[in-house]
Amino acid sequence: MTLDTVNFARQLRIHALRMVHRAKASHIGSCLSMADLLAVLYGGLLRVDPADPAWNGRDRFLLSKGHAAAIYYAALAERGFFPLDWLESYCRDGAVLAGHVTSKGVPGVEASTGSLGHGLPIACGMALGLRAEDKGRPDPRRVIAVLSDGELDEGSNWEAFLFAGHHKLSGLTAIIDYNKIQSFGRTSEVLDLEPLRDKLAACRWTVRAIDGHDHDAISRSLLAPPEGDRPTVIIAHTVKGKGVSFMENDLLWHYRSPRDDEFAKALAELGA
Repeated sequence: MTLDTVNFARQLRIHALRMVHRAKASHIGSCLSMADLLAVLYGGLLRVDPADPAWNGRDRFLLSKGHAAAIYYAALAERGFFPLDWLESYCRDGAVLAGHVTSKGVPGVEASTGSLGHGLPIACGMALGLRAEDKGRPDPRRVIAVLSDGELDEGSNWEAFLFAGHHKLSGLTAIIDYNKIQSFGRTSEVLDLEPLRDKLAACRWTVRAIDGHDHDAISRSLLAPPEGDRPTVIIAHTVKGKGVSFMENDLLWHYRSPRDDEFAKALAELGA
């Protein structure tokens, strides 16, 4: 199944806005920055089967930045993993769709995330296991993890980068949503990551830097074969709050929930 990924991304942004506004929740900026990445992945690139979420031949996807759960749930619902009306219960007491990504009772979610620094280590374990199982298989399964940039402050991620490079996990791809704003400030101010590309290359990864809102660039970077036996990391340069003018590149929208007037203005900008 291949979707119009540009329109798919727009729809995901609309869903996420509605969910966050309805629940008076947060992290809308984090959701919007990764909408295009999810649209390309779930628009047809990932090998998944919504009718059989546990299909053994599937690729494995982990959203390590689990605080951006709203837009991830929206992608799963749009692809048919569960009914769209589940989205209306997002982040409410007793609801299946918790405020951070949860795997319990949610088809299509490989692991609960949100405690930052866990997704990539889990992905490493999955990639190591699948490599052993897939030896000689013509269509080896991939493991893809999306991380936030602020999450790279966690030492467990750097252990995972070292582990994957050392063990030559070429079936593993990490995508860094590099919007350059984390919880309480810009990444350059809180804990500067640069020179990020050089650090990742030193861990024996193939490093690709792209515009994280360019769907062709996202697709090309994900479809390019691994270089030798190295894992791949894609530094996706993105904009926090992308798609809503007054939210773009603004720290406020890491935790702030839109008021009614802001919600209406945001939906209008997205053509909803």
